[in-house]
Parts: sequence; structure tokens; C-alpha cells
Amino acid sequence: QVQLVESGGGLVQAGGSLRLSCAASGIIFRLNAMGWYRQAPGKGRELVAAITSGGSTNYADSVKGRFTISRDNAKNTVYLQMNSLKPEDTAVYYCNADATAAQAMGVRRGDHWGQGTQVTVSS
Repeated sequence: QVQLVESGGGLVQAGGSLRLSCAASGIIFRLNAMGWYRQAPGKGRELVAAITSGGSTNYADSVKGRFTISRDNAKNTVYLQMNSLKPEDTAVYYCNADATAAQAMGVRRGDHWGQGTQVTVSS
């Protein structure tokens, strides 16, 4: 089983910055793409940013130029640096990982989610 533990959320004023972290643990053989999603009240979950194991990135148009995703493969950790935050960035942010890991039924590749961390941007 893969566990993803997020940290770094909180309350910040518009224009401020936050850095989210997500550490993956478990018997992981390969950590493929990792990403951050968010879900605002009353809305569906949307992709914010993703990064492959080789470091290629993609971003939602709404965060390009403001957010930066990175990862430390040695620590099985992905980060999201969020600058110039806006009230519309308020949401629960979820970490996602595509991982090949030991699970109850053997080694499996699957999609894993963190528990979410709240980001609130005040105007």
C-alpha cells in the first residue's frame, strides 16, 4: 500500500505564497507521474499540475506562471510552490501518484491519493 502525506496548506492573503509537500511511503518499486489536484466547494476535482519521473511538467492554464511543481525522487516527494495566490485558488489540494508498489495482492501499478490539505486565500 502507498501512503501519501500532504503538508503545507493554510490561510494566506491574496498575493501571498504557500508551498505544499507530499511524501510517498510504502514498498514502492517505481514512482511514475505525480501531481496536484484541487477541489473547490461545489466544484469537481481538477488537475493543477503534474510532473513525470523524468521531470516533464504540465499545468492548468489558471496557474501557469504562478505555480511550480517539482519533485525529489530520492525522497519520493513532490512539491507545489504557489505564488501570487488568488481567492479563486481556495480549495482542498490533493496529491496524486502513479506508483508500482507492493500491495495486498502482490506488486501492482495503481493510482494513489493523499487525504487533502486545505488552502484558503483571503481577499
